[in-house]
Amino acid sequence: MSDTAGNSAVLVVGGGISGLTAALEAAEVGKDVFLVEQNAYLGGRVAQLNQYFPKLCPPTCGLEINFKRLKDNRRIRSYTMTRVTSISGKPGRYEVRLETAPRYINSNCTACGACEAACIEEVPDPFNFGMNKVKAVRLPHEMAFPRRYVLDKDACSDQTLEAIKAACPYNAVELDMQPKSFTLQVGAIIWSTGWNPYDPTQMTQLNFNSSPAIITNMMMERLAAPNGPTQGKILRPGDQAEPKSFAFVQCAGSRDENHLQHCSYICCMATFKQISYIRAQYPEAKIYVFYIDLRTPGKYEHFREKFMDDPNTVLVKGKVASVLAEADGSVTVSAEDTLSGKKINQKVDLCILATGMQPALGKAGKALGVKMDDNGFVVSEPEKGMIAAGCAKSAVDVYTSGQSSTAAALKAIQIAR
Repeated sequence: MSDTAGNSAVLVVGGGISGLTAALEAAEVGKDVFLVEQNAYLGGRVAQLNQYFPKLCPPTCGLEINFKRLKDNRRIRSYTMTRVTSISGKPGRYEVRLETAPRYINSNCTACGACEAACIEEVPDPFNFGMNKVKAVRLPHEMAFPRRYVLDKDACSDQTLEAIKAACPYNAVELDMQPKSFTLQVGAIIWSTGWNPYDPTQMTQLNFNSSPAIITNMMMERLAAPNGPTQGKILRPGDQAEPKSFAFVQCAGSRDENHLQHCSYICCMATFKQISYIRAQYPEAKIYVFYIDLRTPGKYEHFREKFMDDPNTVLVKGKVASVLAEADGSVTVSAEDTLSGKKINQKVDLCILATGMQPALGKAGKALGVKMDDNGFVVSEPEKGMIAAGCAKSAVDVYTSGQSSTAAALKAIQIAR
């Protein structure tokens, strides 16, 4: 397979579970596929989860199988740390310009860890949302694919950079690595660029930065994950205390004309899933869920019901007005219970903001001429060879992302001939 492959090839932009699925489905029916991802690893948000629906599987459950399929398929060429910079041509005959950022670690890397041992500088771990620190040269996370280190060069002194380079027995550290631009010719493009958690600092009343006792739902996933910053023990960031009470703030940024107008769909289900994490570790902990509406459609209704019967889980129908830090490390969540008309000020040890799903492509997509709806989700244009998949298309769960990506692959292989 050449880097130019031709008009029968398919470009998949985004290497999360949606992009992996679309790429594999297209390649396994005989198409040449280019898979590009801006992170240093494939797997996207699913790799950061502790468990995902519908079977509460760990991320290894789906990702390891797909990584094996990817390695065994010669029709797929993948590029990490790569973004699309321009698109020209016409449907069925696109010329796409891309740029790969320097990783400073080349393909000689065996992930032996010698460079990491030689590094003294640390940085906040982006994979764990900054809840711990990691070496400036590291494997992005324990199941990273490709299994190759990445270097935050700007975080290191010249002395440390030389020590890292000298420590590598495979000549894999390449400190003068430069960005690489290249061009692909493809017949169709699948946009599977996924989502980002909505920035909690934008909701000033929730005071996210005022206390380490206020976290997001994705941070909660990392706390509960065995490969997370606390090896799976749910502890309060900052003082590492074991929480005795929890509050979930639903629709943190979603369904709000000042933030995200859409419903992020998975937030309610994610909260009940995270309640199951808490119950496994703290059976008697008090849990409060502040919600506008509870949306757990179809097969998820039964999952919700068992937690609604839990005597130590209190559901409060009301939009949270504020979250305030207390001197003892706890926080107070204030809301009006719309069913009783009473104002509630509930003190808890840990507050989890169910932040919404914001489409990740954003302004970059508009600059490339990608059609988007008012919420920033990609709108498929099959007649132009542009297909949306997974959470780039709408806010959905992992299972639905897989279905969407298979459908996108079917459309793309019909266009790229």
